[in-house]
This record gives sequence, structure tokens and C-alpha cells, in this order.
Amino acid sequence: MNENRVKISRPQLKLLEKLSNAVGVSGNEDEVRQIVIEEIRPLVDEYRVDRMGNLLAIKHTKTADAARVMFAAHMDEVGFMLVQADTEGCYAFEAVGGIDERQLLAKPVLVGKDHLPGVIGSKPVHLTSPAERAKVTPLGQLRIDLSPGCAGKASVGDYATFATRFWRSGDSLFGKALDDRLGVATLIELARLNPGTAEVLFAFTVQEELGLRGARVAAYDFEPDMAFVVDSTPAFDLPLDESEDENVLYNCRLGAGPAIYLADAGTISDPRLIQFLTRIAEDCGIPYQFRQPGGGGTDAGAIHITRGGVPSVSVSVPGRYAHSPILHARLSDWKNTLALLYQALEKADRSILNADR
Repeated sequence: MNENRVKISRPQLKLLEKLSNAVGVSGNEDEVRQIVIEEIRPLVDEYRVDRMGNLLAIKHTKTADAARVMFAAHMDEVGFMLVQADTEGCYAFEAVGGIDERQLLAKPVLVGKDHLPGVIGSKPVHLTSPAERAKVTPLGQLRIDLSPGCAGKASVGDYATFATRFWRSGDSLFGKALDDRLGVATLIELARLNPGTAEVLFAFTVQEELGLRGARVAAYDFEPDMAFVVDSTPAFDLPLDESEDENVLYNCRLGAGPAIYLADAGTISDPRLIQFLTRIAEDCGIPYQFRQPGGGGTDAGAIHITRGGVPSVSVSVPGRYAHSPILHARLSDWKNTLALLYQALEKADRSILNADR
């Protein structure tokens, strides 16, 4: 592996910070898309935005009969939509994507294209009964409070997201929407490195959090030979109980390298691509782990059943506290994910799929 090429340094971290701080709730990804266009424009041979809002980019090859290799990462994040204006700058809202209501009370948010600052409010503890405090406040009782001074500056239909700002602490990365801005930044870096002889298809997808909608359209358009989906997956690696010596229910762990999917709620990964990735990791000394089968899913769930079927596999950077105001990931896991995918792209050809599935 060419360590001089595969690296995460200040430019890559600044880009990830910019992507994380940008607002791109599902269905409203334009702010993120413009950042990606600015980065990807000089790195690819062609790009366009399709009718769904996916950003599709291609790096051509002069190699005859080259494999068409798709890399996908979603631009969108979970968030909120204003649905009703109350008095004095307060707004009722609905969740966009899978959000745990336990995470919402008293969280700062940004609303609309002007990023108006607000807070998700409810009754203070002094005015609640023991019964109310014993349960999660339902979404319908919460309001986004922008203050009377901002009354009329936001409108029903505006999007909102958490106001968390990105920061780094040693090997740890903290920020909102690192699911999946880590994947977006990884695809940009792969385009910059440009290894291999494959025809490389980059899909920066929309509305993944609402049902993999953009990926279905992107894969139909690209008609790839194989697909690698780059995402973030929940790291369930905290201690569960003082009486237990080990967490045996973990999904994957921080610090153990990229998580290669065997299966999830929407996909059984192509075993040929799993073997391809694990062989590369072992040959190159790249740490990796298997993402434990179970719930959740990635854009692979839509890609692999497009047209006549697309051999697909997902590779994720582990992160704690997914779909909350903040995600905690590790810089080393991100670097090793990039290193694994760089090697995969360098070696990708149609022979990978010669074996029986």
C-alpha cells in the first residue's frame, strides 16, 4: 500500500468539518451537494445532478472492457421539518428520518436556509408531574423555539437540524451527520487518489434516511458491475451492565477498523466482494471487523436489487450515538477505511465475480 498517497491530514479533516457542519436534511441536500461539487469538479471527467438530486460523477478509463465500479455514499442527514407555526416564534415539527425522541429535549437547532438558531423546548421539570417525568416527551408536545424576534422568519416546510459543531480530540472525531459525511469525504478522496483501471462511478446520494430513495435511481442510471457502499454504522461497544464482564451484543467497535457488512435488514452482501475485501485487508495489514448481522441498512439495500441485480457490499466507519445530535468516530478507523477502499479500487476488475456466488 502506498502510504504516501493514502492519508488523512489537515486538508481532509477541514473538508470533513465543512461537510459535518453543513445542513443537509433528507430532501434538502443542496448545501452539502454544492460543497461536493466544488471538490469533485476538478477530479472527475464528468458529473451531473439527476432529477432526484443525486450527484453522479464518473472517472473514465482507457482500459478496454473495464469493470464499472460504483461507490456510493449518502449526503443526507436526519433532522426535522416545521409543520405548524404557533405563537411567539414557536413551531411544531416532525422528524425527518429515524430520530430517537429521548435525544431531543433542550437541544439547539438550526432552522431554514439562514440557519436561524433555536432550541427544542418543552415544559420545565418544575411544572411536570412524576408520571410525565417517567416517560419520554412525545414529539407532538415539543416545539422548536426561535424566539419572538424570529417570528415570521421561518415557514412551515422549512428544515431544521442539530446545531452541533465539529471538533477533533486526538484520534476521536465528534460532529453531527458524520453518518454519512465520513462516506462522502471518503469518496472525494478516492476520486483525488485515482487508483486502478476501472471505470469509476461515484454516487453521492439523497434521501437515504427516508428509504434509500436516491440510491435506487443512481444505480439504475449507472448500471454498474459491482458496488461498494460507504457509510457509518452504530458502534454498540459501551459496557451494558456492571455485572457483565463483556458486551456480547456489540454491533461493531471503535478502533477496530472498517466494518465490512455480512448482512443487515436490507442486504446480504455478495460473498465474493466480502472475500475480496478481507483478502486485501489481510494482505495489506489493514485492520478490519465484520459488522454484525441485524437491523439497519445502507444504500446497498436498493442498489443490489436494481435492474438485473448488482453485486454489492457495504463498508462503514464505526460511530457511537448515531442519529443523535452528535456522533463519535475514530480518525484511525476512517483512515483504514480509506486505505481498504483505495486498495479495492486499485485491484477491482471483473475477475472478482468469476466465482459462483
